[in-house]
Amino acid sequence: MKKIMFVGSVGVGKTTLTQRLKGIDVSYFKTQAVEFYDSIIDTPGEFLQHRRFYNALTVTAAEADVIGLLVEATNRMQTFPQGFSTLFNKPVIGVITKVDLIDDRESLENARKQLILAGASQIFEVSLTEQTGVEEIKTFLSIDCDVVKEEVDGS
Repeated sequence: MKKIMFVGSVGVGKTTLTQRLKGIDVSYFKTQAVEFYDSIIDTPGEFLQHRRFYNALTVTAAEADVIGLLVEATNRMQTFPQGFSTLFNKPVIGVITKVDLIDDRESLENARKQLILAGASQIFEVSLTEQTGVEEIKTFLSIDCDVVKEEVDGS
C-alpha cells in the first residue's frame, strides 16, 4: 500500500479521513503535530495556512509515496496556491471533503477547479459522515506505486 501525506487547512477533515481509512472509531481532536501512521501522514492545518511551514511539508513529504490535497466542498476561499504540487516530487491527488453539506454543483466545481490548479492529477469526492468515497481512496492507495508514477508522468 502507498503511504499518503494529507495536506489541508484546519478543519478540512484530514484526521477524520485518516481514521476512516484505518477503520478506527472517529474521535475529534485538533492535530497539533505531524502524526505518522503505517500508511498515512496527517499534517496540521497550520502547515498549509502559514507559508513559513511549507518547508516542513516538503521535508515530511519525503516519507510519503503520494500527496493528498484536501479541500472542503463548502469553502469558497482559495486554499492552495496555483501550482502548489510543485513543492513535492511526488504524485499529487485531490480530495474534496464534506460533499454531503452542499446542494449545488457550483461549489463542487469550484473545489475541483482549485485542486486542478494546485496540480492534483486525480480527484476524489468524500463524505465522511455518509462514508462515501473512502473505498475509492483505499483502492487507489492499494495500486502499485510504479503504475501511479507512470500515470502522472504520462509514461
